Amino acid sequence: MAKYSSKINKIRSFALGLIFAGFIVMYAGIYFRTSPIIMTIFMILGLLFIIASTVVYFWIGMLSTRTIQVKCPNCGKHTKMLGRVDMCMYCNEPLTLDPTLEGKEFNEDYNTSKSKKG
Repeated sequence: MAKYSSKINKIRSFALGLIFAGFIVMYAGIYFRTSPIIMTIFMILGLLFIIASTVVYFWIGMLSTRTIQVKCPNCGKHTKMLGRVDMCMYCNEPLTLDPTLEGKEFNEDYNTSKSKKG
């Protein structure tokens, strides 16, 4: 069985990864102290990773305002849902608001446009 998680949490984890990648690239630039040009390139590249992370965090924040809040039937906590199917942010319970998908095995492909037609 595949490991699924909430779409919002996946995007937030990606943005956090960008921050760490930015710091790692910046620290790698320290090894080139003797060459200011290469060190500057690494520092700017790291800064771009961190700026990209800020953009992703802003984007997911704006996307979170358009989500549907549902109460998870398993843990009873309120969670945000993106798309036709999603997972609970707390207990990873599969969630759907589409009555045609109730009882079916969870599959993230239900959110693609191909599965909406068929």
